Amino acid sequence: MESRQAVSSTLFLLFLYTANATNSKLFREYIGAESDTIQLSDIPVNPEVEFHFILAFAVDYTSEDSPSPTNGKFNVFWETNHLTPSAIASFKQKHPKVKLAVSLGGDSVGNGKAFFDPKSTNSWVQNAISSLTGMIKEYHLDGIDIDYEHFKTSPSVFADCIGQLITRLKKSKVISFASIAPYEDIQTYYQALWKKYGNSIDYVNFQFYAYNDIGVSQFQDYYKQQASNFEGGQVLASFMSKGGGGLHPNEGFFQACNELKSRGKLGGIFVWSADDSIGNRFQFEKQSQQLLAA
Repeated sequence: MESRQAVSSTLFLLFLYTANATNSKLFREYIGAESDTIQLSDIPVNPEVEFHFILAFAVDYTSEDSPSPTNGKFNVFWETNHLTPSAIASFKQKHPKVKLAVSLGGDSVGNGKAFFDPKSTNSWVQNAISSLTGMIKEYHLDGIDIDYEHFKTSPSVFADCIGQLITRLKKSKVISFASIAPYEDIQTYYQALWKKYGNSIDYVNFQFYAYNDIGVSQFQDYYKQQASNFEGGQVLASFMSKGGGGLHPNEGFFQACNELKSRGKLGGIFVWSADDSIGNRFQFEKQSQQLLAA
């Protein structure tokens, strides 16, 4: 039997855990990387949640046909058949609470990897600010997401380039929020960024689907670990709507999220990606938003 002191200590720790707890109704979804028919209007939007679309991707490379790095001069690489400036403006007019961001980098360009490859911090930052400011204004966007996954530089250079970009875009009010999309294998880069510029980063889209297939308890352990790694940040739970690893939406993901929510620890949910969800008629998007709104 536990002593009164041990019980008191346990209750105190539980109090601290729940006192600092906070749930979020934030739902985020990547769109535009894999389908040239996807439209914003295809995806159901629950008015009770805070909804962010994230355009995937803008990359500081030349055209996809013969890609080469451009030292921070970003170009549009998402599918633009329907994700146009006029379509975005029209959608936001109908859904004034919905916000849009553009994700930078991604995994690949054409048949090769999309590397973070600055010639210098100053020149990369200047080029990135100029090119992204024009893109963000043209497409009526609200924020940026950082999803570089391959690097030809050090973590400290990555941290300084991205950190300066975020803080300067925020200071000039070009964007109102910024997020990062790390996963376990590239933690060194994103931890360096978080350590120096974490106060300027609003959301952590941690790619839990980059882990091997896991169960509910393992997912919760990983979530707790990443909440600690990005202490003070708003970490979102995540899944892939088609394939991938991590905890699948039909194999316990929503159970895990409900348990996190019951402890006041669910920072939101994001999905990769709308393009892949067409086949199941956005079933998991609907479930995610219902869970967050409840």
